[in-house]
Amino acid sequence: MSRITRHGWAAYGLALVLIVLDQITKLWALTLPEQVPHEVVWPLQITRIWNNGVSFGLFQAGNDIVRWGFVVFSVAVAVLLALWARRAGRWLPAVGLSLVMAGAIGNAIDRARFGAVVDFIDVSRIGVFPWIFNIADSGITIGVVLLLLDSLRKEQPAQEGPGAASA
Repeated sequence: MSRITRHGWAAYGLALVLIVLDQITKLWALTLPEQVPHEVVWPLQITRIWNNGVSFGLFQAGNDIVRWGFVVFSVAVAVLLALWARRAGRWLPAVGLSLVMAGAIGNAIDRARFGAVVDFIDVSRIGVFPWIFNIADSGITIGVVLLLLDSLRKEQPAQEGPGAASA
């Protein structure tokens, strides 16, 4: 078993913090009436809905087989990302991995507990983003963007030793 890098530990710690934050905000959202917008600060509204699909309501599930399939898939993705995070050697992929892990686990917890995910962040008043989402969905989206940005990073050439010829 290989040693976990410091970036890997940071990824695990950040994922844990985000899972807790996600679950606390969802518990708070559950105290609000469903489908009634609560104005917070423009363009943010809080509108609690139940999402049977995946991020942003895509692929709506209608039965327990699909529901538990989403749970198993989310946990499997989180485990694979956790294994990848063990070897993280830079901050950007470590943060990206932690955000996606936390999002997958946060939404899996909701599916296992309630059969659906609690969504409540509503910015539809800006006119370009009509979906209602949560902290976990945001983590998945931002994490994927960070991982994509890291994949575009050019590798630094290996340092040449003393006396090495340069072209």
